[in-house]
Amino acid sequence: MNNHRPTIEQVAARAGVGRGTVSRVINDSGAVSERARQAVLRAIDELGYVPNRAASALAGHRTRTVALVMSETDERRFEQPYFGQIVGGISAAAEAAGLALTLRLTQSDAERADLADQLRAQRVDGVLMISLVCEDPLPARLEGYGMPTVLGGRPCGLDVVPTSYVDADNRDGARRATEYLVGRDRRRIATIAGPQDTTAGIDRLAGYREALAGRPERVAYGDFSVSGGMVAMRRLLDADPLLDAVFAASDNMALGALWALQERGLRVPDDVAVVGFEDALVTSQAQPALTTVHQPTAAMGRRMIELLLDRLRGAPTADAPVICDTSLLVRESA
Repeated sequence: MNNHRPTIEQVAARAGVGRGTVSRVINDSGAVSERARQAVLRAIDELGYVPNRAASALAGHRTRTVALVMSETDERRFEQPYFGQIVGGISAAAEAAGLALTLRLTQSDAERADLADQLRAQRVDGVLMISLVCEDPLPARLEGYGMPTVLGGRPCGLDVVPTSYVDADNRDGARRATEYLVGRDRRRIATIAGPQDTTAGIDRLAGYREALAGRPERVAYGDFSVSGGMVAMRRLLDADPLLDAVFAASDNMALGALWALQERGLRVPDDVAVVGFEDALVTSQAQPALTTVHQPTAAMGRRMIELLLDRLRGAPTADAPVICDTSLLVRESA
């Protein structure tokens, strides 16, 4: 068995580029095409290469430490596949850049308000935030301290909190999913919407309404959990036993909807078609396999690190939001 650590030459060979290109990607210096940069990052990840020098682009008096803040309860952190995928992308990109990642968990407004002072005292170079809720005081406080911050998701009140962010095109993805159901001649299309204190919940509901174009709405609300999807699906069926399709704003809620439909003896998709949002790993193994909107969750995490590095370098485009395209994956449930 070969116990030698991978070399920069091996990374270059795997990526199909020169040694100098790998060095420029690692050190974040010099012009490198996006295609070459992605090839190098993939090779680093596949080989488990650890650069000898840590993110020289951050040279100076920096700690080379980045905080990842998650605003969620313990139950939802472990239940939702989204968190594992985006944290995996963030972690891989941070390691490739030679950054140390520290995880901070918050559950209350008081904890989030205090955390800004704690992170400032720890002198982290920047902050990444995921699972943001509206009216969260932390982004504004961090930016007020001059601490570069990147959000995973469009913030509420963007005109008030000028923070960089990476997000999926939630509204367009939800619109496509609902338009697909309309095109399949479904006449009574419901939605299980996400929490309306999150922009993902708000935008996906807006996309559903846009696609209906004045047709009757059937809306129940969930919390992005399987149990929340089950409860919401039962409410929808109680209100309209003849509904024939449902768009759920997350795959977890779509799975809950599948269980609730089976509980009522309804067939999917014969009686009721179901579409989710996210493309979590478990969706292809559901019974039936779940039609869903794919969002590039791990890639979004990697892009958050890249955007934070841009901000630390003072790149002129660092404040521009990054919106990732979504696509509809048609499987058996619709």
